[in-house]
Amino acid sequence: MTHPIPKPGILDIAPYVGGRHQVHGVANPIKLSSNESALGASPKAIEAYREVAGKFDVYPEGSAKILREAIAEHFGLDEDRIVCGNGSDELLTMLANSYLRPGDEVMFSEHGFLVYKIAALANSATPVVVPEKNRKADVDGMLACVTPKTRLVYLANPNNPTGSYLPYDEVKRLHAGLPPNALLVIDAAYAEYVRKNDYEAGIELVSTSSNVVMTRTFSKIYGLAGLRVGWAYCPAHVADVLNRVRGPFNVSVPAQRAAAAALRDRAHMDANFAHNDKWRDWLITEIRKLGFAVDDSVANFILIHFGKQKGKTALDADAFLAARGLILRGVAAYGLPDALRLTIGPADANRAVVEALAELARQ
Repeated sequence: MTHPIPKPGILDIAPYVGGRHQVHGVANPIKLSSNESALGASPKAIEAYREVAGKFDVYPEGSAKILREAIAEHFGLDEDRIVCGNGSDELLTMLANSYLRPGDEVMFSEHGFLVYKIAALANSATPVVVPEKNRKADVDGMLACVTPKTRLVYLANPNNPTGSYLPYDEVKRLHAGLPPNALLVIDAAYAEYVRKNDYEAGIELVSTSSNVVMTRTFSKIYGLAGLRVGWAYCPAHVADVLNRVRGPFNVSVPAQRAAAAALRDRAHMDANFAHNDKWRDWLITEIRKLGFAVDDSVANFILIHFGKQKGKTALDADAFLAARGLILRGVAAYGLPDALRLTIGPADANRAVVEALAELARQ
């Protein structure tokens, strides 16, 4: 060989591509492609960030203690079992780096977050993609795929990009069917948007199990996507492993301060939830009236389906909307080539999408 060769699996990775933020020829497009908060960050989080602006020369405390204490207080958790990261993506990847060996199997549902497959292949493991039923994780299908090589199971709950969720009883049933040496990772990035009696984000299952981890993020309802802050609640032995492999200063001081302040601003989070709840239901109803199929959703986005008719496919609709300054997310990489994902945005943006889709439907 004439150059260094990466380990098996890495060159099979399709690099992750985030939501577009620009459209050629459109000066100020409305970005509805990345599931960002419609109301932005809490003013208290912004102020907390600014307060440390004169101290950027000082390293953060390595364990993110400021933030872990705030999370523990907010959720009633043991701070020693909380590990913080540069977004929940880092934690999902660290778990794979820590527990996967070449040949191990990593299971996730058909339309799950793209990072799961990337993390598996980066560790020379085998991705096991389980078909969904009506774009919802199929517990029976997942349990049928369990083998002695199953080492990691990723479950996005709610799931992106479908917006579906599994009731807690189904999550417990999945966990009960896994061997004790397999780790169930519940990716609850959108948990704050769900208020269903049969939903549980993962805290209870982590508290009562030795092989379950829950990951969360400050990128969504808290509006801190640009700061990259996530956290995991783990069994003590998993937290110990993650603290051995994580970077020594992986969450910056401004990010810790802003996230801790965001947790304390309950009024802002409630306003975010109320806005999302109102406009998500409105968008689903109005877009269905136009003749487009839209999945039910519990998150801050909806999945819109398009047919095969020329001029009205998902690709056509994407181009049509983009030309009007509205950027949605194509989800072909998630196995959904005939759909677009729409983030719930500010009121004017939501109305603009419906008006543009009405125009498309009339053509």
